[in-house]
Amino acid sequence: MKDINTLLENRIFYYFDKLTKIPRCSFEEEKIREYLIGFAKEHNLEYKTDKIGNVVIIKEATKGYEDVDSIILQGHMDMVCEKTPECIIDFSKDAIKYEIEGDFIVAHDTTLGADNGIAIAMILALLESKEYKHPKIEALFTVNEESGMTGAANLERGMVTSKRLLNLDSETEGVGCISCAGAERDLIKFKKEFKKLDKEKTLYEVIVNGLKGGHSGQEIQVGLGNAVKILGRSLYRIFEQVSGDLIEIEGGAKPNAIPRYAKAIVAVKEEDIKKIQDIIVELNSQFVTELGKVDPDVRLNFERTKVNLEKAFTDELKNKIIGLLNILTNGVIAMSKNIHGLVETSVNVGVIEDKEESINIISNIRSSVQSSKEYIGLVNKIAANSFGAEIEIMTKYPAWEYKENSPLREVAKKAYKEVSGKEFKLEAIHAGLECGMFVETIGDIDMLSIGPNMKGVHAPGEQLSISSTERVFDFLIRILEELK
Repeated sequence: MKDINTLLENRIFYYFDKLTKIPRCSFEEEKIREYLIGFAKEHNLEYKTDKIGNVVIIKEATKGYEDVDSIILQGHMDMVCEKTPECIIDFSKDAIKYEIEGDFIVAHDTTLGADNGIAIAMILALLESKEYKHPKIEALFTVNEESGMTGAANLERGMVTSKRLLNLDSETEGVGCISCAGAERDLIKFKKEFKKLDKEKTLYEVIVNGLKGGHSGQEIQVGLGNAVKILGRSLYRIFEQVSGDLIEIEGGAKPNAIPRYAKAIVAVKEEDIKKIQDIIVELNSQFVTELGKVDPDVRLNFERTKVNLEKAFTDELKNKIIGLLNILTNGVIAMSKNIHGLVETSVNVGVIEDKEESINIISNIRSSVQSSKEYIGLVNKIAANSFGAEIEIMTKYPAWEYKENSPLREVAKKAYKEVSGKEFKLEAIHAGLECGMFVETIGDIDMLSIGPNMKGVHAPGEQLSISSTERVFDFLIRILEELK
């Protein structure tokens, strides 16, 4: 087992540790961008940026590789910033706390940012070194991958010129990603309408917690509990049997993370409390039965709150919000007919926001089939319109389609066999990668995605394997050497 000081002797983890101290939530990449530019200046490397904030650092070919075609090494600057309810971290300024447990770097109370900080760390370790052999490298660091891939979508023409790209955003060692799903993110809005709160009613919180959460692409097939959907179901059951008001509602943190936590503030009559408590007990039993094997700690709580509020949503708005939450499609919609075990189409009702003027629901659709993605978007539109809500597409990106001929893929297969003695596996994934965007913004280039073993990305408890990272870095170096 390595201690932190020993770990940081490895330049990959030296840089990864640096990244854990730099704020880099989606849309807040200013400081990590400054760090990358400072790195380029310190090492006398050419760099450039574009209007949206992407950074490219260029390292010229080593001796003997001057005439070899260049390659793009790519990762994204931002991370999903998730934390447990009791964690008090301020992601805009506080360092991420992590521990070494056996072979893993673990952040217990927050996300770790290995997705995709480890790509940045590996690339920086490579850029600073004079030890490795390689062709000209264009290191591309994109912004806002986690909340719409707007960096990749708006990459300025001419920022990179290479005709092959190695994306370092995969999460399973020894497996190269060759295709990924496209996505659409829908924003559904209810305009707030209020009524005066009946002072004879008492305020309670209905809370869904204890869920694991996880990546809404790679873990959607597991069947993890969705706190937003569970809350909607619970509120419907409560208000079906008792008269009450809905005052506030919120849940989830990121559209691409399966929501772990959701809560609502309701106003009910004291005479109905026993009936509601019985409903809560019954629902808890149902949720444990339904989710016990995958999310055994699911819990629905009903607690008195001390907040003092004077207005509630109108009955019409309450019913519309709860009704739509129950109607919205969620989970796996279809499995691939071509690749066994691969999810083709899915939806994650990821967030419900209580904004000043509106209640917003964000639904994230993924599919490797364009027409299926568009159809689920239409289903969302029909559902929203049926409940009197507005709907708009926040972001969308295309699928990365499989390419029959890939010289880069063949080099990687040979290199992996040489460094590991094992066969290099190839797979399509249901998660989104920026490679689909690059087909549009860079052109028809040869691409492959690799990465080390990670667990629990997009949720507190995220883990990164130390030994796997070291092996993948060796694999990366061998790929670059074999490009000659």
